[in-house]
Amino acid sequence: MLYTDRAFIDRFEPVADLGADAVEFWTWQDKDLDAVERELDAHGLDLVGMVGTEGPLTDPGRIDETVAEIERSVEVAADLDCPTLFVLTGDERDDASRARQRELVAEGLEAAAPAAEAAGVTLVLEPLNTAIDHPGYFLEAAEEGFDIVRTVDSPAVELLYDVYHQQVTEGNIIQTVTENVEDIGHVHVADVPGRYEPGTGELNYPNVVEAVEDAGYDGYFGFEFRAKEESDEAIQAGLSLRE
Repeated sequence: MLYTDRAFIDRFEPVADLGADAVEFWTWQDKDLDAVERELDAHGLDLVGMVGTEGPLTDPGRIDETVAEIERSVEVAADLDCPTLFVLTGDERDDASRARQRELVAEGLEAAAPAAEAAGVTLVLEPLNTAIDHPGYFLEAAEEGFDIVRTVDSPAVELLYDVYHQQVTEGNIIQTVTENVEDIGHVHVADVPGRYEPGTGELNYPNVVEAVEDAGYDGYFGFEFRAKEESDEAIQAGLSLRE
């Protein structure tokens, strides 16, 4: 979402130059992974997250295909020393009950969990807002996401808590994170409105980050935001939250 005026492979250097020590990106299937590894090594960066599947875990006719996609992504993540895979549910369907679709999501994660456990990779299930960015998406509420994670009951399955999506959906960020931090495997940040960098909108991000860390979260904060003006300035705004 940053340095979109550059070719993907040319985005690693400026991030490192600004002081970041890690990166994440979305899909790996459309990337030159050998080139990615060279850039990571050249600039001393870790790859900490990428998309393991965009679903549909909600489709009973494609659940085996989706699980196989996650398992293949686990192999790729292990090869890249990437500890986290983002898992999306896919859209809500009208040919199965919501309860059945929720069961399918849990069953799919349960089926993929042994491969993730063996590889030391964490699958993080992500709720998304349906009001602005992802109309029709199945999993919107953090509480339902936590319930699914607890149903699966695997150390390799946790929740991706995206502060932007959950502020749009339901708010109550600090209390939700504090009460459920043991099931959060990754955090994304962006401000509301606009999905720009922290400090551009309504969220008090210094308070949010401090509360998340005080609750016991010690992982990365992924910068899943657009730059309101310049990418350099946006990244610096994000990095300043943990100075």
